Amino acid sequence: MSDPFLGEIKMFGGKFAPRGYAMCQGQLMGIAQNTALYTLLGTLYGGNGTTNFGLPDFQGRSPVGMGTGSGLTTIIQGENEGTETVTLRSQNLPPFSLPVTGSMSVSIPASTADGTSQTPGPTSVLAKPVDSAIGAEVSLYANGADTTLAPFNATLSGTVIHTTGGVPVDIRTPYLGTNFIIALMGEYPSRN
Repeated sequence: MSDPFLGEIKMFGGKFAPRGYAMCQGQLMGIAQNTALYTLLGTLYGGNGTTNFGLPDFQGRSPVGMGTGSGLTTIIQGENEGTETVTLRSQNLPPFSLPVTGSMSVSIPASTADGTSQTPGPTSVLAKPVDSAIGAEVSLYANGADTTLAPFNATLSGTVIHTTGGVPVDIRTPYLGTNFIIALMGEYPSRN
């Protein structure tokens, strides 16, 4: 490897950190043993700032440039944010409706006995009409069913409304796991 700058971070395909490097796994480092590196990192990635400081932790994380991109949220150096899944709620989805049509067969209970009432009620069913006198109202309802009228078809219409199921949705981009290493030794970077 070429001579790195102190604190330089690289991707590394090996299973160990080469000499002069450490894995970027959030481990704490002693300030007394790594004073120069501490002057670059401070406590951006953790540590108490008196006896130790943290290295960046790239385990399960992707690096992103700090600052504010056009139309984007500000990213602060050392900020650790994000999640692998989200649970969508109805507020996260655009409104939609799905018209539904269909047909069904309907059976109506009835009675073959003479009707006993001129007005429907909660226990009344259709019955044989009875004309007790010419010009009088016909009794069409009885108190109990003993038959069913021939089925007929009815048309239904309505709207199906879908709500979220509360199942988390994976939002990770495709990835390939590798290691990130940080230079513990090297040329101290000078400001431009």
